[in-house]
Amino acid sequence: MRLLLDESVPARLRRHLPSHSVRTVVEMGWSGVKNGDLLRLAAASFDVFITVDKNLPYQQSLATLPLAVIVLDAQSNDLPALLPLVPKLETSLRNVQPRTYVLIEA
Repeated sequence: MRLLLDESVPARLRRHLPSHSVRTVVEMGWSGVKNGDLLRLAAASFDVFITVDKNLPYQQSLATLPLAVIVLDAQSNDLPALLPLVPKLETSLRNVQPRTYVLIEA
């Protein structure tokens, strides 16, 4: 699956998702792009957008975009806080559908 990590998600999280093609917003040259435009860009090349921004699903109409959004809800966005969510993330990735929002909580 093609995954895009938001700027707020540590790039090192990709090492814990080896069965997926993972890129970051920074690598794509999309740093600083606002959420609506960012999701439209992501929809052209990715299946899932992963963020820690819990407000994003309420700010954007996900039903119009052909990708899923997964929000990681942890104590912080530091890698050690996000790593316990990886098993739930992997399970969600196996079942996720386009145009959906998934919240993964610690």
